[in-house]
Amino acid sequence: MKLSVTTYDTTRALFDGSVPIDGVDVTTAPTLPDIYRSLIGGEVDLAEFGLTFYLRSLDQGAPFTALPIFPNRVFRHSCVFVHADSGITHPSDLVGKTIGEFGVYGQDSGVWAKGILMDEYGFQPELNRWVIGGLEHPAPPFEFTSHPHPDDVELTAVPEGKTLSGMLESGEIDALFTANVPQPVLDGSPAIRRLFPNYESVERDYYRRTGIFPMMHAIAAPKDVDAGLARAVYDAFLEAKDIAADQYRQSRRLFQVHHMLPWTNALFEANEQLLPHDWWPYGVAANHKALDAFLRYHFEQGLSARRWTVEEVFAPELLGT
Repeated sequence: MKLSVTTYDTTRALFDGSVPIDGVDVTTAPTLPDIYRSLIGGEVDLAEFGLTFYLRSLDQGAPFTALPIFPNRVFRHSCVFVHADSGITHPSDLVGKTIGEFGVYGQDSGVWAKGILMDEYGFQPELNRWVIGGLEHPAPPFEFTSHPHPDDVELTAVPEGKTLSGMLESGEIDALFTANVPQPVLDGSPAIRRLFPNYESVERDYYRRTGIFPMMHAIAAPKDVDAGLARAVYDAFLEAKDIAADQYRQSRRLFQVHHMLPWTNALFEANEQLLPHDWWPYGVAANHKALDAFLRYHFEQGLSARRWTVEEVFAPELLGT
């Protein structure tokens, strides 16, 4: 049986053999469209899957379920970029603007960012024009998934030969919701800045008030996955993640010398004041509030045919986790 997942610090022990899963071969995840096709085609048996693509597959009747394993999490106030001359300094300034989004209307990062802006700042996506396509390379909207959206949301594809990063830098679009930092930003372009320049403090305040640490991905499995196998995979991911967390804790004694990034200890100590001991939880109970928020956002943004519940979208044998 083959499981495809990205190599993160949370999964490294699955690859180096520290945490085996009996009868399961763990392989590195391919690109997103290939993950989807491989899972549909039976080339892999379980795979890391973006939450929105998993939910879209359920709406299309795909025979999948999800395991409450979340190897990828990112706070998402930081994922909204604006053109420096767009006049956007506050979320309220997004009204009437042209906004880009990579690949699909409603990437996991975009679902979270839109939902948070809707909840906290009154953002209304239908008041914007949305442009969908490639971020750094010219590409049409994703072909491997469905593209639901409300009738009152205006969507167009990126013009042929253009990219969202280039259009943002040139001012052809006013803002960009993206899971990846645009290359012009990494290159130091003065033409692009974040909607929330002080995103860390904003995200810390958001977590302090809500307790939500947004998750992007889960592990998708066949709907008829064996209960024993589902539990074994869950337990292995949990152990691998806990090993990684303990390595960070133990490395404090040596001032995190295993990492090249300076002042990692200071960051770890600051996080200890805000985050719980298990700051990256797996399972349903510890993530129920965040998952329910994502499912609500997905429905409110017109991406789900109906409002899914947490209990419906995760494997029944793991609902007690």
